[in-house]
Amino acid sequence: MPTTQRDFDPKTLDIVTPEHYEQNGYPHPEWTWLRNHDPVFWYERDNVDPFWAITKHADIIELGKQPELFLNAPRLAIFTRDLPPPEEGAARHLLNMDPPDHARYRRVTSHWFTPRAIRTLSDKVERVTREVLDDAAKKTDGDFVRDISARITIAVIAEMLGVPRGDWDLLFRWTNEIIAPQDPEFQHGATAHETLERARVELFTYFNDLANARRAKPTDDIVSIVANGEVNGAPLPPIELLSYYFLLVVAGNETTRNAMTGGMLAFLENPGEWEKLKRDPGLLEGAVEETVRWITPVIQFSRTATRDYTLRGKTIHEGQSACLFYASGNRDEEIFEDPFSFRIDRHPNPHIAFGMGEHVCLGAHLARLELHHAFDQLRQRLRSCELSGPAERVRSSFVGGIKRAPMKWMIRG
Repeated sequence: MPTTQRDFDPKTLDIVTPEHYEQNGYPHPEWTWLRNHDPVFWYERDNVDPFWAITKHADIIELGKQPELFLNAPRLAIFTRDLPPPEEGAARHLLNMDPPDHARYRRVTSHWFTPRAIRTLSDKVERVTREVLDDAAKKTDGDFVRDISARITIAVIAEMLGVPRGDWDLLFRWTNEIIAPQDPEFQHGATAHETLERARVELFTYFNDLANARRAKPTDDIVSIVANGEVNGAPLPPIELLSYYFLLVVAGNETTRNAMTGGMLAFLENPGEWEKLKRDPGLLEGAVEETVRWITPVIQFSRTATRDYTLRGKTIHEGQSACLFYASGNRDEEIFEDPFSFRIDRHPNPHIAFGMGEHVCLGAHLARLELHHAFDQLRQRLRSCELSGPAERVRSSFVGGIKRAPMKWMIRG
């Protein structure tokens, strides 16, 4: 991680090419340069539609807390031109909704994700985590993603949704293809656009059938809640209905999985912090928050200005895009002391990894609960652990995905 300044040519520095993230990880040196030299930076390259790069913590909050001035639609995030934007009407969910629809649709499931509701899931999440680690304890090496983090997060969200166990692998595949369609490993000979569309259509078809079954026979799960929910006194329209499931499957699995994996890698790189956690369970809450800050699984979202707006002397014109780089804001030297150190006792820790304002992550409390139980059980049961090969990142500048993290471990049975 960069602790000293590096020089960059602002005409050529790269903060959006997926291959750059895959090969080098997050572009922290570039973001550090931008925060210190040009925090509201007009980014114009041949491979992407132009946008304003917002890299400072305070500026990200300022824009993110004005949802009527800076809209989520029509440009959800910054993608390179080899991944064209989805066709109009292909998906409409909480992430690309703006006021007042956003609040109306959020209320359909918000009661499932309140702190009180999430606390009632604690025993279930603890059980899932214990069962996954029981299986992992039967061998001495494996892939932390495949064998631990993905299994935990998929099981939790699948049980909440009401997806039968035999279909859980489908959720894993769809999530990978939707989050990282530019990654050749997930394309199976298709283009990035074809990969994304294939996964979206398959997911829509599956949950359309499941929703119809829940209308005929409601059950106590989120699929049933959404299938029988109402907005403005009417059932959810088909696209909004299926997009709701689309979002819950992807967000409920991908981001927490990567935070969990990235957190374990951070502990391996900082064994002193792991020893502190093993000795003191009172540090668990801080460890979760520092993991989320350190990893920031959702790298960026985009906003579109509804009128001219001046930020640090620069004018973001009506209709222009502003990209909020949350992962950069979470390394802001003006906010975090020694930001490139992983410190589980960091306090305060005002990270913005879950967003802010009315678009704060619906599943933030669930993610915290899953990370809490994972690290709690690992600190008690993990006798030894080391990497047995390099971790592999997905080809994405949107989500900080980790495809594989091969490790050797000894876990108490």
